[in-house]
Amino acid sequence: MILSAEQEAIRLVARKFAVGEIAPHVREWEASGGPPRDLYRQMGQLGLMGMIIDPVYGGSGLDFVSYALSIEEIAAVDGGISNMMAANNSPVALAIERYGSPDQRQRFLPRLCSGEWLGSIHLTEPHTGSDASAISTRATRDGDQYVLDGHKALITAGSSADVAMIVAVTGSAANKSEISVFVTSTDNPGYQVVSTERKLGHRTNDTCQIRFEAMRIPATDLLGAEGRGLTIALEGLSLGRIGVAAQSVGGARQALQLSKRYADERETFGKPIFEHQAIAFQLAEMATEVEVGRQMYLHAADLHDHALDSATAASMAKLFASEMAERVASRAIQIHGGVGFLEDHLVEKIYRDVRVYQIYEGTSEVQKILISRHLDSLDM
Repeated sequence: MILSAEQEAIRLVARKFAVGEIAPHVREWEASGGPPRDLYRQMGQLGLMGMIIDPVYGGSGLDFVSYALSIEEIAAVDGGISNMMAANNSPVALAIERYGSPDQRQRFLPRLCSGEWLGSIHLTEPHTGSDASAISTRATRDGDQYVLDGHKALITAGSSADVAMIVAVTGSAANKSEISVFVTSTDNPGYQVVSTERKLGHRTNDTCQIRFEAMRIPATDLLGAEGRGLTIALEGLSLGRIGVAAQSVGGARQALQLSKRYADERETFGKPIFEHQAIAFQLAEMATEVEVGRQMYLHAADLHDHALDSATAASMAKLFASEMAERVASRAIQIHGGVGFLEDHLVEKIYRDVRVYQIYEGTSEVQKILISRHLDSLDM
């Protein structure tokens, strides 16, 4: 895909910020559990926290291609921070813009887009994983309120978010298929952080287990119509897969760049290892895979920008790019040799960060199921 001058300029702005304001601190922020909150306000000032939201609500009003390119740039220096940015943009802010009432849009979007508030999506539960329709968290109507009870797991920004987008059953005990979405403040005595997980990667954001215990919220916090929650959630997951593909490409690209630099500097048998065909060919294959992943996510984003069905393309992009990122990161460690296994070099961090891309927003196995359902409609 040929980018427009505006898209190129947006990508460069995101890259400059990532390299200048995030990269120098990633080791420190990994150790401390995340960046200072002011980083997200800075990102908001640049327009990165509400890129695809209408400017009337404080967003940047940009296309999905520009958003995905920016996600790649942030992910190239840190996966965890890119995931916070992604969740805030889509599904949280985008779902509020699409399905929210005028009051909800005015109440939540300006602060989400500015980075003053952070959003989180509460879908996954301890025993449901990728099966979104099997959730058991329940929201019971009580006058002008809903009462939420349930347990969510693996929630990004579970303890740091100000706004929770909660997916819950609103149907009767015999009709668990009626699922709704609520958008509400986390400043509620019924919102309880059970634990903050220790993770392989993405250590610059918080991943939590959350319990809702008789959590009372206003009925006006219902997002869209009651019973439309699964549609809203699955739409968010589908678009989120484009973002995960972009994150994957960002991490893989950084691993490739670090490997090329190391191969130019490291010498064996009297010459840089890049001059050994075995290394040069590995780097060539890595570069090819990174570019394929980029073109796949750009294609999916471009389909969405043209109001065309992007779901299958998004699944394909996520499936390929997430698995490609682990392959490229693994090769990067191999090219670095023993030092690639040390924290002195960033390739070990990249490997830890990219591994999760095959899991969240639907595992690789789920993507294969979704793609296989649409094989007859593909131009093969």
